[in-house]
Amino acid sequence: MARTVDPQRHEARRLQIIDAAITVIAARGYERATTAAICREARIGSGTFFHYFPTKAELLVAILRLGTTEAEDLRTRLNEQDDPVVALDLVVEQAITDAEDPRVAGFVRAVATVMSEPAIAAALEAEEQAQRGILVECIVRAQQSGQVRTDLSADRLASWLRLLLDGFLEQIATAPAFTAQREGPVLREAVRAVLTGPTSVRGT
Repeated sequence: MARTVDPQRHEARRLQIIDAAITVIAARGYERATTAAICREARIGSGTFFHYFPTKAELLVAILRLGTTEAEDLRTRLNEQDDPVVALDLVVEQAITDAEDPRVAGFVRAVATVMSEPAIAAALEAEEQAQRGILVECIVRAQQSGQVRTDLSADRLASWLRLLLDGFLEQIATAPAFTAQREGPVLREAVRAVLTGPTSVRGT
């Protein structure tokens, strides 16, 4: 008789492996993050690991796809927010909170070494598009309500916000003195400045 699989337990174990992988990859880099080291961090046997992830590369793709899933969950929550500017603030706050994880810098550096791999590049692109979509939707709503500048299209404004958010993360990954806690307030100011623009070009 086939063994019944508990979906919640299965997903919890999968997330346990993913969390351990992030820790190991951040500390060692992608190439040196062996499946054995990930198994030790997750406190599981190799058989369990390969049951969930046939290869280390597929594990990394799963981590990146989780980012896309989290972006879609965020979009759902933001759609319930009546004030689009508050929704945009929440996007920035989520980025700052994510960047406060001490593993982020090492993980970003590790992913950068393999981002040309087709599966990894596709997962990164999917996450980028999901995050960009969130920004465009919020900006359109904010423009329609006259809360942000209208001289630039929502798409252009989203590009500038992505530049700020991606640059923020890149600096955290490459400059040890650049921390989310210290630089987060400046990121908030920069985002507001881009969205607001000169008073004369705001919506009415």
